[in-house]
Amino acid sequence: MAMRGSTCMTGRKVSGSSRRARGTVGRRSTRVEAKVREIFMPALSSTMTEGKIVNWLKSEGDAVTKGETVVVVESDKADMDVESFVEGFIGHIAVGDGDTAAVGAPIAFVAETESEIEECKKMGGSAPAAAAPSPPPTEAAAPPPPAAPVAAEPKAEAVAPPPPSAPAATAPAPAPAAPQPRTDGRIIATPYAKKLAKELRVDLSRVVGTGVNGRIDGADVEAFAAGNGAVATPAAPSTPAPAAPAASAGEAPAPAPPAATPATAVGGTVQKFTSLQAAVARNMEASLAVPEFRVCTSITTDKLDALYKKLKPKGVTMTGLLCKAVGVALADHPIMFAACTPDGTGIQYNEHVNVAVAVAMPDGGLITPVLQDADQTDIYQLSRNWADLVKRARSKNLKPDEYSSGNFTVSNLGMFDVDNFDAILPVGTAAILAVGSSKPMVVATDDGKIGVEKRMQVNITCDHRIVYGADAAQFLQTLKSVIEDPDQLTM
Repeated sequence: MAMRGSTCMTGRKVSGSSRRARGTVGRRSTRVEAKVREIFMPALSSTMTEGKIVNWLKSEGDAVTKGETVVVVESDKADMDVESFVEGFIGHIAVGDGDTAAVGAPIAFVAETESEIEECKKMGGSAPAAAAPSPPPTEAAAPPPPAAPVAAEPKAEAVAPPPPSAPAATAPAPAPAAPQPRTDGRIIATPYAKKLAKELRVDLSRVVGTGVNGRIDGADVEAFAAGNGAVATPAAPSTPAPAAPAASAGEAPAPAPPAATPATAVGGTVQKFTSLQAAVARNMEASLAVPEFRVCTSITTDKLDALYKKLKPKGVTMTGLLCKAVGVALADHPIMFAACTPDGTGIQYNEHVNVAVAVAMPDGGLITPVLQDADQTDIYQLSRNWADLVKRARSKNLKPDEYSSGNFTVSNLGMFDVDNFDAILPVGTAAILAVGSSKPMVVATDDGKIGVEKRMQVNITCDHRIVYGADAAQFLQTLKSVIEDPDQLTM
């Protein structure tokens, strides 16, 4: 299994035609089977049930070597380069670019020799059909002008064809829309495209992607390098989105708030889930089977805000501070980052405190990059790790263990000025913490006077099979004491 953004495809030998070499009488006959192997849709994460082919890097008839990247697959969380585990020839591609297939379904056939390519094609014809391809983006299917076709049809039957100048009265067939550069400045490219761009010394910011949502693939890079590709030009400045409020506790889990609605949304149409959105939907439905309960408390954040202002010039983020505080508190409450066993008969305790943070994706869905060992990693490194994770999450370049190894989740809507909310428990974890915004509040001080403090409300949702009310309350007490006296976070 290849690591770091790539994986090897598993396969099995498929019985094909056989050849029998016959010698002289008395000699044992030798049977040689044609070695045709199926390439299966790999499982790139524990929650993946189907995958989408981003693009094949090899065509039918092309030779492949062991360990060579042959296809880019979009899982429910990231795009992954998939490598061949055998040498041979791509005999038949069963699932084309943009199509989906269930995990374990054959997506191509590899022949050991060129003479067996035809055998691959025969096997491909009898293979189960792939999942239905995703419909094209709704923006590509603009509705025709009302009543225009109805008026044109009778005229065509009743009168002679119009002279050559008449086509102006009839709308011509729309030409394929030219690829447009993304307006948000983000670069979305397949892992292969990034590798190829590095080899060809191509600046991806100047390449216009032809894939879904402007994704750049290897063909776009090659076309640009050859001088035939579209060049991205800076978009005209538009009205900037409102900036997030000054960061304070509960207000900045991600560098910037995500777009509320995809720009391609069109009223009256149905837009199919992306792979990520479909995975989120499945996980949310699965969580309904878990008995949950919720506990909330308010936490004073004045000292945490002051610490953040002090450390911000050194690269420390508020998300880093919050997750460090959560990690320190979790270390004293092992049950809060444990999990109920799959059969529901026990508790699985974890060795590491891995805090996942929910991040909304611009094209829909959300992903949870994981800050591993949040209790032990220093706040400076934790903040650097978070910045790197968010950058790669938004370009779908996280490795599986960077989004699937969390055992406690933080969901923060503070940047949207949300006072409080309840989060849905991710399957396979004991709890999730929902963080609201930090706001000034009038309070009674210890000496009986009236004062003003900044406070945020946090709500925790727990799996009641293994976590009880007292467990959650004690954890929140510990978290409150850590945040209200945050000096220990820099140790």
